[in-house]
Amino acid sequence: MNQNQHIEKVIEKQSCQQIENNRLRLKVSCDAIKWLTFQTCALRGHDESSNSKNRDVLARHNLSIKNIRGQGYDGASNMRGEWSGLLALFLSECPYAYYIHCFPHRLHLALVATSREVISGHQFFSKLTLITNVVSSSSKRHDQLQAGQIVEVEKLIANHEPKTGKGLNKVGTIKRASDTRWSSHLSFVRSLVIMFEATYLVLKIIIAEGATYSQRGDADYVYNVITSFEFVFILHLMKEILEITDDLCQALQRKSQDVLNAMCLVSTTKMLIQKMRESGWDSLLESVKLFCKKHEIDIPNMNAHYNSVDVFIATIDSQLQELNVRFKEDMMESLILNSSLDPRDGFRSFRIDDVFSLANKFYSKDFSEQEKLHLRYQLEHFELDIQHDSEMQKLSTISELCQYLVKSRKSTIYPLINRLVRLVLTLLVSTATTERAFSAMSLVKTKLRNNMGHDFLANSFIIYIEKEIVDTFSIDSIIDEFYAMKERRVQLKMPRPKS
Repeated sequence: MNQNQHIEKVIEKQSCQQIENNRLRLKVSCDAIKWLTFQTCALRGHDESSNSKNRDVLARHNLSIKNIRGQGYDGASNMRGEWSGLLALFLSECPYAYYIHCFPHRLHLALVATSREVISGHQFFSKLTLITNVVSSSSKRHDQLQAGQIVEVEKLIANHEPKTGKGLNKVGTIKRASDTRWSSHLSFVRSLVIMFEATYLVLKIIIAEGATYSQRGDADYVYNVITSFEFVFILHLMKEILEITDDLCQALQRKSQDVLNAMCLVSTTKMLIQKMRESGWDSLLESVKLFCKKHEIDIPNMNAHYNSVDVFIATIDSQLQELNVRFKEDMMESLILNSSLDPRDGFRSFRIDDVFSLANKFYSKDFSEQEKLHLRYQLEHFELDIQHDSEMQKLSTISELCQYLVKSRKSTIYPLINRLVRLVLTLLVSTATTERAFSAMSLVKTKLRNNMGHDFLANSFIIYIEKEIVDTFSIDSIIDEFYAMKERRVQLKMPRPKS
């Protein structure tokens, strides 16, 4: 071989300017790829085919269904069906694959289901979209809505009715309700109650000045809807229910789930809804009447109120029933027992009996009878160890506890506790993060990019979903890592000066 043509010789001949140009080209390419991936844009046009094939996820990672200890989905019947859904398929092969309905979805789906069970409630939520479309259909309507709100606020201030101060009486807009956005219905109902007078005025303008017959007709229909006693009654009823459940909804959306407090909120939410059913009718009816008088809406006779009572009871009953079905007592018990391993506040929630009950009742097949007897003794040793281990008292999550047991080699001292901790970590409290990743799939893998291979798809997902982490990596560090992987014809790093 001609040594002058050897790869190493060719690399050595590259000038400093060439190396800088090579590095600059690669740096620009990395920046472009990063930007395109963040925007879910194609990198090589729309044909991103690959020879790789999508294989079964469990088989690819050599995972057995029999070892599954937790499964969680949203509320789709084909996923959670107890007889024919994916839930049933997993449980048929592994009875200990406990199903946890995604808690953030659980409450929201309960509210949506309630609106579908009661005819008046279903009609109410169906009308919300039409109201938004008519009143906020254009920037012109939006400006008219805000102008109407300003007039209303000025009138109220002149009459000394509302409280004044920083942050109060802000001019807003009608929020759009969405079945996939938590608390969006509450935001819509709140905004409609606040901006009712402005909405009323904008509808009158559209009825009189609408450019087409469809605009005028839709506005007239919506006007008749929102100025009816039935709509105002259900508006206030739904607002009351949504206000009661909002704290729980917000708590379940947090990334750091406080299971014990969340389960307490579930119980208190049920109690408050039950209290509303038993003694909330009079106060609700009175607030509806005051609202109708203020906005000059006709109040029907008492016979119509009997119908409102039926709607009131049916709506609350369906709400309670849905909460009871979705928050099943056995899984709530499991999660409460799981919290006994929570290391926050120096293992304040740690109870030997609770931890033992968790292993004995929910993971009995993962421990032999002899191991169950020995587990209690390990827990007693562990409880004393906590008091003397200052590092362990600083832990704040069960995941950190699992890592600490391995790092400190205490997993060999407490192997049964270590096994139980790992089993607890497999049980999902929330699948919200996972479902956000699935939502990203519709953005990353579009119809025009449906030939994207598995590896390329997975890498694109990681970059898109973990944008915050990716942003912390410098392009130079990526280039250096890429260059260090193996020898390359194109030189990207200045050679060391000869000594």
